[in-house]
Amino acid sequence: MTTQEQYPTLTAAVLRPAVRPTFYFIGVSTAHSSIRQVFPEWADELGLGEVDFVGIDMPLHAPAEDYRRVVQFFRDDALSVGALVTTHKLDLYQAASDLFDYADPLTVLMDEISCISKRDGELRAHAKDPITAGFAIDAILPPGSWKGRSTFIMGAGGSAIAMAWHLTRPERGDDVPREIVVSNRSRPRLESLREVYRQFGTEVPLRLVDSPAPADNDAALALMPPGSLIVNATGLGKDAPGSPLSDAGVFPEAAHVWDLNYRGDLVFLDQARAQAEERGLRIHDGWVYFIHGWTRVIAEVFDIEIPTSGPGFDRLSAIARGARRA
Repeated sequence: MTTQEQYPTLTAAVLRPAVRPTFYFIGVSTAHSSIRQVFPEWADELGLGEVDFVGIDMPLHAPAEDYRRVVQFFRDDALSVGALVTTHKLDLYQAASDLFDYADPLTVLMDEISCISKRDGELRAHAKDPITAGFAIDAILPPGSWKGRSTFIMGAGGSAIAMAWHLTRPERGDDVPREIVVSNRSRPRLESLREVYRQFGTEVPLRLVDSPAPADNDAALALMPPGSLIVNATGLGKDAPGSPLSDAGVFPEAAHVWDLNYRGDLVFLDQARAQAEERGLRIHDGWVYFIHGWTRVIAEVFDIEIPTSGPGFDRLSAIARGARRA
């Protein structure tokens, strides 16, 4: 039986030594995530045995010493087996990269971490987002669908970097976006993304947009061609209320509109739904991304095989849907 415990915030928490194998979720509002209901069911299905599940909430852009404190705890506590990191992927790794014994090549390239694991006495950092973002994007627009399309990603965090990496892999040939547009309220995040993007070695143009206000995203949205993929990767709607767009924003015709959130007020999706019929939009929430994101991290932390498609994956998806409804 898997048990759960919620730490309201890091500053209010005591990172206590685990009494049995414990898996952690580092986020902003972990108590509200569907994983609270889903993980115990998955743990039984996957035969993980006695494992506790603990959420650690930290404010956006928390102090570096808080990130280091968490990583040091994982490193030193024998029964803390690993963690999924969301929202804090860039900040945590930049604050505590020196505390890891191993970082996978994508972590080094992306300068972010979405998974902490232990293996053979090593504390290990992994960037799983490029893989999970790829699975989710391919579920929306399958390979072979991209020639001539563009994408506009609002938010320059780890998810945006992961999507750009997936969409520009050399093995895709000409099945790549015509242009990738990324906006963000903070210019330094955009410049960091530009530096990582240069290392991809792709010829796909990247356009960066400063967007301190929703009207700036509205203006960028107006320039996107029909059929574009429009993505809310800001966390607005889940980690903070609202949308990166104002209600005056107009989606391109026949666009695919994707919110990485699946819970929260989901204003961005409401804005898209209001235009769906008139503009011929196809709308997607973050549920498939959620499934792939968690299963890839669980596979790494517990060193087990979890399929990414087929009957086994479908079974985990069905369990998740049932647990979420319950």
